[in-house]
Amino acid sequence: MPPDAPTGIREAHTGRVLPDTATDGARPQAPGRTDVYRPAERLDVRRTLAPLRRGTGDPCWWTAPDGALWHALATPDGPATRRLAVARDGVHVAAWGPGAERAVAAVPALLGAHDDPSGFDPSLHPVVRDAHRRVPGLRLTTGGDVLAALVPAVLEQRVVGADARAAWRRLVTRHGSPAPGPVPATMRVPPPWSTWRDLPVWEWRQAGVDDQRSSTVQRVATVGRRLDETVTMPLPDARRRLLAVRGVGPWTVAETTSRALGDADAVSVGDFHLAHLVGWALTGRRTDDDGMLELLEPWRGHRQRVVRLIETTTAGRAPRFGPRSPRAIPLR
Repeated sequence: MPPDAPTGIREAHTGRVLPDTATDGARPQAPGRTDVYRPAERLDVRRTLAPLRRGTGDPCWWTAPDGALWHALATPDGPATRRLAVARDGVHVAAWGPGAERAVAAVPALLGAHDDPSGFDPSLHPVVRDAHRRVPGLRLTTGGDVLAALVPAVLEQRVVGADARAAWRRLVTRHGSPAPGPVPATMRVPPPWSTWRDLPVWEWRQAGVDDQRSSTVQRVATVGRRLDETVTMPLPDARRRLLAVRGVGPWTVAETTSRALGDADAVSVGDFHLAHLVGWALTGRRTDDDGMLELLEPWRGHRQRVVRLIETTTAGRAPRFGPRSPRAIPLR
C-alpha cells in the first residue's frame, strides 16, 4: 500500500504518536526497531487484541495515558516490549529489547492480517448481522505465543476468572523478567517454560493454584518447546499435539488456539457461561454445549468469529448465569 493510501483504521481513539518518554523516572530510551502498519481493511486494535490481555492488571500489558498499548513478550531472540499507537496514517509500532525485530515483524499477524473472513455470512442471524455491522474492525488475532495463551488457560480451569487472572498476575510479577524499554517498573515479560516447570509448590499455593492445575502447567512446560512448534503446524495437527498433554482438554485447546494460532473455528466447549451467552444472544434462552454447537453450526469454519462478535457486543447486556465457579484462595 502506498504511504498516502487510506489506512482503513477506525477507532474511537485516534491520537497522535507522542515522543517516547520514560514512565518511572528513567531517561527516555530510543526503540531498537520502528515501523508503521497500514492494514488493508478496517481495524479495531483494542477489540482485536482484547483476548490476549488477562485483565486490566496483566503485568504483560499497559495502556499509556496517550492511549498507546504496550506489550511485554518473550521471543526466540530474547525479551521485547512493543508499543502500538493508533494514528491517522496507520498503527505506529516501536519495540525495545533483544527481541525487538521479531516483535515488530509479528505485528501484522497480531492485528489480524492472517484472518480470512471469506465464507463468513453474518446475515444468517439478525444478532450476528447487527454485531458485525457495529464492530466492522474486529479481527481475529494470531498472537503466536503459545505459552502466553496456554498457561493462563490452564490457570482458568474450573475457577472464577478473576482468581485465575490474579494468579497469573502474581506468578508473572514474581517470576517474570523486567520488560525492556521506557515502561512502568511493574511490567514483566512472562517467565520461560523452564521457570514454570520448576516452580516450587509453595509459589503455586500462595497464588491460589491447586495441585491439579499446577501439575498441568508443569506437564505443559516440560514439553513446551514441542508445543511452540504448533505455531507452524496445520490447525488439526496443532490441536492434537496440545490434547496429547494430560490435563489439557478441548476447552483449554480452544482457548489457546483462538489466541495463539488464529483459529477462527475454535469453540470453548465446557464453559457453561459461554454456552448460556450464545444461547441467550441467538434465541433469548440459555442453552448447554450441545445447544451452543447446534446454534453455531451454520457458521462452521467461523464459529470463533461469531463467539467474539457475541461477546463483544452482548456480554454486557446478558443476564448473570449461575452457579459460579469455585473461588480460588491461597493454599497454605
